[in-house]
Amino acid sequence: MAPTRRPHDVVVVGSGFGGLFTTRALARVPGVRVTVISGVNHHLFQPLLYQVVTGILSSGEVAPATRDVLRRQRNARVVLGLVEDVDLEAHEVVHRSPLGVTRTRYDSLVVAAGAGQSYFGNDHFSEYAPGLKSLDDAMEGRARIFGAFELAELTGDEEVVERLLTFVVVGAGPTGVEMAGQVAELAHRVLPGQFRHVDPSRARILLVDPVPHVLPGYPEQLSAAATRELEHVGVEVWTGWKVVDVDERSVTVEDQDGNRRVVPSVCKVWAAGVAGAPVGRVLAERAGVEPTRSGQVPVEQDCTLPGHPEVFVVGDLMRHGKLPGVAQVAIQSGQHAADQIRRRVQGEPTGQEFVYRDKGSMATVSRFFAVAQIGSVRTSGLVAWALWLGVHLVYLVGFKNRLTTLLHWAVSFVGRGRSERASTWQQVVARTTLRRTGQAALGSRADDT
Repeated sequence: MAPTRRPHDVVVVGSGFGGLFTTRALARVPGVRVTVISGVNHHLFQPLLYQVVTGILSSGEVAPATRDVLRRQRNARVVLGLVEDVDLEAHEVVHRSPLGVTRTRYDSLVVAAGAGQSYFGNDHFSEYAPGLKSLDDAMEGRARIFGAFELAELTGDEEVVERLLTFVVVGAGPTGVEMAGQVAELAHRVLPGQFRHVDPSRARILLVDPVPHVLPGYPEQLSAAATRELEHVGVEVWTGWKVVDVDERSVTVEDQDGNRRVVPSVCKVWAAGVAGAPVGRVLAERAGVEPTRSGQVPVEQDCTLPGHPEVFVVGDLMRHGKLPGVAQVAIQSGQHAADQIRRRVQGEPTGQEFVYRDKGSMATVSRFFAVAQIGSVRTSGLVAWALWLGVHLVYLVGFKNRLTTLLHWAVSFVGRGRSERASTWQQVVARTTLRRTGQAALGSRADDT
């Protein structure tokens, strides 16, 4: 009797777009067994995270459980754990869970750990200006934004109200533009009439970035259209200004001539810069290659780690030419890695170059207005917004999530509703950056209650 052939073990690090699409692409490859290791139990649809922050969508709609997504893929299992090291010689991944450290063997490894927020060496800013890279960030941002309006309702101190109702979004890329536009929608369209002592429409929303114009990398005509719409909905566009300090009560910005301004603000959102996941630097060190300043790992033309054809690095964590940091790069590079693994298992030639196919770029600015570039077609306004809706619905995971997202969009964009506004007392008041302001607000209106 012939011995049973051992399965080809594939370990996928990360459950984002790169990890998920790699795993799915291996679903029907005979003789392959996939283990997905991730520090979170969900697949995050990061492009819609700002809509969780501003109360349009629930966390479940943008972050379905990875086990649920892969429940029908019999050759895949999901393991919760933070990858701390990779033993390239032993072909083992070292990962930690609350129960201890585990070593998982691989025949092929796909590292799709993604990227986090970069504060450009000022990591202490994160205490006062949460990013937009995780569900924790989103829930923190939601509590701060809606909490600022709640606390403003409690105080009669105009200085405190000004500080509470000045929202600063740092970063004028697609995420920052979308975030600023939705905060403006909240302040000027959704919340007016819901408070008795404060007018939400008096809020200031500042979009700050040292770049010369919003949406760098987009054609000039689309950038100009986005700027006009942002200003139309009430966003102050501060391009050419760099954030040099952030504290509990303010943001300090500096222009190109070194002139500084201090903006009183309690609520800040950081949407500028990305940094590769820490495992990227570990992997680069083990392979003897130099990571980029942002922590990306240089790879060969086929997305493999130099000197290790069995290890693939995909998505935001790989350095492969000048690819944009968008979901399509992660999706396509993950699928490419899966195809290379299939070829290896089936004895076919490997080493094919990864070629990225640009499917365009788009960003929403406000309801019914977006900008989009698809090939040579450049458009803005309602048509671009409809395209944006369609594309994002297609890439949401699961029919139920698509349906509920569509219903929430109808409520929010056609009407004025924001059905996902819940936050707790601990989130709103007990956070470090709101504690003192909250105490001042409560004290200043004590005579009115």
